Amino acid sequence: HTLTIAKDSYGTQQDYMRRYGNVFKTKMLGVWRVNLCVQDALEYVLLDKDKIFSSEGGWDALRMIYPGGLILQDFEHHRMNRRIMTSAFRASAIRDYRRRMEVTMKDLIAAWPTDAPFCFYTAIKDLTLKQGGAVFMGLPLDDDLARKINRAITDEIRASVTLIRQPFPFTPMWYGFRGRDFLRETFRGMIPERRAQGGDDFFSQMCLAKDDDGQSWSEEDILNQFNLLIMAAHDTTATSLSVMMAALGQHPVWQQRLAEEVASLGNGPLDEDALAKMQETDKVFREALRLVPPVPFIPRMATKDFEWEGYKIPAGTSISLNPGVTMLSSQLYRDPLLFDPDRFAPERAEDRSHRFAWAPFGGGAHKCIGMHFATMQVKLFIATLLRDQRVILPNGPPEWQRMPIPKPKGGLPLILRMA
Repeated sequence: HTLTIAKDSYGTQQDYMRRYGNVFKTKMLGVWRVNLCVQDALEYVLLDKDKIFSSEGGWDALRMIYPGGLILQDFEHHRMNRRIMTSAFRASAIRDYRRRMEVTMKDLIAAWPTDAPFCFYTAIKDLTLKQGGAVFMGLPLDDDLARKINRAITDEIRASVTLIRQPFPFTPMWYGFRGRDFLRETFRGMIPERRAQGGDDFFSQMCLAKDDDGQSWSEEDILNQFNLLIMAAHDTTATSLSVMMAALGQHPVWQQRLAEEVASLGNGPLDEDALAKMQETDKVFREALRLVPPVPFIPRMATKDFEWEGYKIPAGTSISLNPGVTMLSSQLYRDPLLFDPDRFAPERAEDRSHRFAWAPFGGGAHKCIGMHFATMQVKLFIATLLRDQRVILPNGPPEWQRMPIPKPKGGLPLILRMA
């Protein structure tokens, strides 16, 4: 079913759900997977009270490029490393990241053209990569090392989603291996200095991070965790902001609502109190994640036999969950294909109809550890952009490629115009 799913992943799954119900098998890239659909399956598998489902086994496609990353760990091993990483996301560290991000965001957006079309998706990926160098590693925006790191990250991402899984010369996987090795050696050389001197960037915090019992990471742990983290932070945010820009260009009433919200903040610093007031922006962000989640399908592998909806499923079975399709269900949302951020307003709260009615960040032990960081980054972007500029879609709303990583077909041409 590879070509069918690649052509229309959502439509194919919705068709199979109508024909076969909420449990069915598909074969993609030579692997049979049991699809467990809708919100109850998300709750059962992601909460995983019986410790049945392996994230490492599910995300096997990432193992060659991102070995040992948090998403590729399970159960007690995962819990231990997540506790250590959590310390790098503590409130005081997030404040330091925000201050650094606020400065870089303004400079990067100022470099974009006005009154002329440009490819927003390319621009926002470049912005998030440069911010990653500044916020995550403490590197200058135009530093030559930062450019090489950004290129290596891009090569890794391409390799992680390529169909050819061996590093034959000049294939994406070959470039991905080169990028991975360059990044690991670059990060390895930075660790001693960061452990000795510290810093308010994310990499320094990871080098110093300890859990409540005083456990810290080895050099190899730092390399594994950081390599996956910077990829995840870059690509998911680029997708979400692309969806939001397309929606604001298509719905000028909502763009005006967000612009008025930004204006109400004044010209002061975009600190925690200011960002907390951006409730309209939060609703638009949540609706964007519902309509085009960066991770529309979540893989797992069963480590034990289990039964679901009358089907006996053996250990070793690859599992696929479908939060992207679930969040478009008419059982959960009114007019689910309509862009309607007010569905998240307290008086409607359509996302509260089920614990996993809204699950773009996953759930359970593997729920996205950077969820609040991503929200902060999105709000900073909107507040910085809409203070002075407005968004126009010269070619109308885009079509979306849903897999392997959602992105707008055609790159989402935008025009920025001074307000």
